[in-house]
Amino acid sequence: MSLQGFKRACDSRQTKSQTLAARAPEADNARQFPESMRSLPVRDDLNPHAARLAGVALRDLATPRAAAAPLSAAGWQVSVARHYLDAAAEAALLTSGAGTGLETAARRLFAGEIVNPSEGRPALHWALRAGAALSGEPETVRLSLQPALAFAGKIRAGEVRTAKGERFRAVLHIGIGGSDFGPRLIADAFGDLADPGIELRFAANVDPYDLDRAMAGLDPAATLVIGVSKSFGTEETLYNLNRARNWLEGALVQSASAHLALVTANPAKATAWLGGRSAHLFDMPLSVGGRFSLWSAASLACMISLGPDTFRDILAGAAEMDDHTRAAPLADNVPMRLALLDYWNASVRGAPMRVLLAYANRLRMLPTYLQQLEMESNGKSAGPSGQTVAPPTAPAIWGGEGSVGQHSYHQWLHQGSQVVPCEFILAADRGRDPEGLAALTSHALAQAEVLANGRSLAEVNAEEPDLPAGVAPQKVHSGGRPSTLLSHAAFGPKAFGALIALYEHRTYFAGHLWGVNPFDQWGVERGKTMAARLRPALTAPETAEDAVTAALLRMIR
Repeated sequence: MSLQGFKRACDSRQTKSQTLAARAPEADNARQFPESMRSLPVRDDLNPHAARLAGVALRDLATPRAAAAPLSAAGWQVSVARHYLDAAAEAALLTSGAGTGLETAARRLFAGEIVNPSEGRPALHWALRAGAALSGEPETVRLSLQPALAFAGKIRAGEVRTAKGERFRAVLHIGIGGSDFGPRLIADAFGDLADPGIELRFAANVDPYDLDRAMAGLDPAATLVIGVSKSFGTEETLYNLNRARNWLEGALVQSASAHLALVTANPAKATAWLGGRSAHLFDMPLSVGGRFSLWSAASLACMISLGPDTFRDILAGAAEMDDHTRAAPLADNVPMRLALLDYWNASVRGAPMRVLLAYANRLRMLPTYLQQLEMESNGKSAGPSGQTVAPPTAPAIWGGEGSVGQHSYHQWLHQGSQVVPCEFILAADRGRDPEGLAALTSHALAQAEVLANGRSLAEVNAEEPDLPAGVAPQKVHSGGRPSTLLSHAAFGPKAFGALIALYEHRTYFAGHLWGVNPFDQWGVERGKTMAARLRPALTAPETAEDAVTAALLRMIR
């Protein structure tokens, strides 16, 4: 089937959008595994295409694909021309994706069905940014955000004040993992929009210096401490919260609780931690996973720093991407297409990594954020029914800020022995210095071109004829490095929200293709369990069950 024929078939199947409604799970089937979440078989039909194209120069594949219109969603343009695909391979990839039920997976997500079978829950992060009233549990989730937005507005307006009746001049956000990465990303991206009268600090690590650094120079009498923990049982967060509470109480005694705001899905445990004192409490719905919680009250610190209206713009951009994801057929659906590309590169072509190159200073923390979103979600080798997943799953994600990375690891990308797909993001501030923006753009495009096309020995000798014979081969670039380029013409909070929502949906669809549950994290839980088990051995190494661990304990003592 040709790509055009596939698109026509998708269009013919497209139906009118249905009203979103939650479907509460019944007690006796809450943990059943729907067919679309079972481990999927290896799709051997794609392997012949990969083998056929392996010997073709990437330049020869990309040139005829260059004329195709880019993918487009919520203001983002996406070029996938520079990948090891031709019309036949791309049509086969789309057909394979349709056969796995990608469009059904989208419908189930937005219908509030159970897509997290490990916990018997829907995944309702999308409801937090819905622009209109929903029904059932999605509406409850949507409304859970409103108290945090209102509270942020009151802090900024001076309606909520310190125990001494003054305005808050600092906010200290304490969380870890999804309760830290998302808010920290937002704050770093739009620091220029922050209220200059409110200083924002973050602490995540259990290393005492992290909190010491975050509290340095702050006045506890003017600081609001925000603790974010879905379970209210995360060791690192509780350690830092206990220290921060002691810091507040040292200055404010019993009135310290007026300086505490807690965001959790476990209010009973939070209330017990408060020991009878009151504090500002906000909900983090159980059906919103930690690494998908950027849109929730977990970002209260950002709502205060940037203002509720800026945060609503972020939500609006994400909602626009949700609309695209819900309505667009597979052939035009950007998150689905990128998820299929991830499957193609990692599972079919065997690329173990993907490098993210953000040519936008506002997005310099995006690679770190996506490491948790994608690798914690899909870094698995067993499906929700316990079956082993046959193909390689999620690639390792790493990268950084362009053009800074060009002076470090880009050497490895260009001439190293491993071929790794790259992802460029161009999202510059159009109102800033045009000379700098032009340089940024030219660098991004040049890097992508050299990665793809390389530089032959003949080109080296023609361009630099006087080079010593031993030097010329060192300047050869093999090329053949595939890449994707995402761009936005007017980057801001709305475009940011759309981009993060795109990556969330892409992660969900990729998990579907790999046959894993993107909404659990058993590996993380095991690490926590082992840390608690090892704690007594710190003072008694002989009690450690593992011989190497016991030896390491003796060494570090």
